Amino acid sequence: MSKVRIIIADDHQIVLDGLKLVLSSRDDFEVVAQAGNGVEVLNLLEKNIVDIVVLDINMPEMDGIKCAKKIKSLYPQVKVIILTMYAQKSFVEEIVKIGIDGCLLKNNTGKELSDAIARVHSGKSYYDQIQNFSKDDSEEKEYPLSEREIEIIRKLGDGLTSSQIADTLFISEHTVKTHRKNILKKLDLHSSSELIQYALNNGII
Repeated sequence: MSKVRIIIADDHQIVLDGLKLVLSSRDDFEVVAQAGNGVEVLNLLEKNIVDIVVLDINMPEMDGIKCAKKIKSLYPQVKVIILTMYAQKSFVEEIVKIGIDGCLLKNNTGKELSDAIARVHSGKSYYDQIQNFSKDDSEEKEYPLSEREIEIIRKLGDGLTSSQIADTLFISEHTVKTHRKNILKKLDLHSSSELIQYALNNGII
């Protein structure tokens, strides 16, 4: 039996590594390429025969929605699954109109993603979580964190050290370390690895 050929796209390497690990555990799946934005995805589709593209919605240069529209226009045979942290019904209604084949929340991308890919590849759609999505577009998940703290968490997710984060944000290394200590205290976490896992589970990165 031929394998389902998949491209995964996210602008955080740690997320890509996690997705690849999950999908590679199945003998019938093959991750043929990874991308950090929509432009890279389109370039990869020119060179690879692919069955399914899994797209994060928030990516630089070209986001998941714009990329999905391009894929459906240029490669109608390719199935598209969107990963999102925005649990709102109006958002799902929008991507259904585009013709996207599946959608699931970014913090539920373990076995559920494998199930979604298998179903979408069989010709069906995957929107199982839609009944749990909020009808109120103004309702967004809130974290007990400041914008600066979330920014630092995302930099950590990119693999940057405190010194490198300080350089990119034009603040002192001491300030970054203070933020990191405060973040752990606020979230009742005890290590950077726990923080990264929290950020992945809650769609921060």
